[in-house]
Amino acid sequence: MNRLASPAQLRASLLRWALFTVPLVVLLGFLSGYGAGSGADDPWFAALDKPAIYPPPAAFGIVWTILYALMGFSLALVCSAWGARYRLPAILAFVVQLLLNLAWSPAFFALHDIRLALGTILALDVAVLLTIALFWRVRRAAALLLLPYLAWILFATALNWQFLELNPNAGTWQDPNAVQRIEL
Repeated sequence: MNRLASPAQLRASLLRWALFTVPLVVLLGFLSGYGAGSGADDPWFAALDKPAIYPPPAAFGIVWTILYALMGFSLALVCSAWGARYRLPAILAFVVQLLLNLAWSPAFFALHDIRLALGTILALDVAVLLTIALFWRVRRAAALLLLPYLAWILFATALNWQFLELNPNAGTWQDPNAVQRIEL
């Protein structure tokens, strides 16, 4: 017998990993957006000029939920590839790109810094390309599952750029309903 594990054991390993990674990635994505106050109802965001390519706000929650689930399953495919040569570098690249992904919402929505968000998403673009290349060496299906994500973040990069072009002074915006306290 030359195999380390039977096909049934490999499927069970993938299932166990998927039951961990899919909910984890979806939850982290949700917490990043929720914690940053992202959404169309944010007063700062509502005051921004929107690019012509800006999709309906409801699309973001739907698309990101699907993409985070695909990302989690893609990671599960790589994590369950025991003995694969590039498994650990691929997992580390995934973690880096996920951290960049999770940093974008706070940069854009919480800090109101469109330039920082653009720099973050440009770094994310590169990190996702590297992750796809490494996933390809471990499991091609895992790399292919990340292609919709790559397409969406490239679109998001263009959208971020257009927000910056239309709103160059967005970081200085003050909420007209804000209460200011002055001590003498």
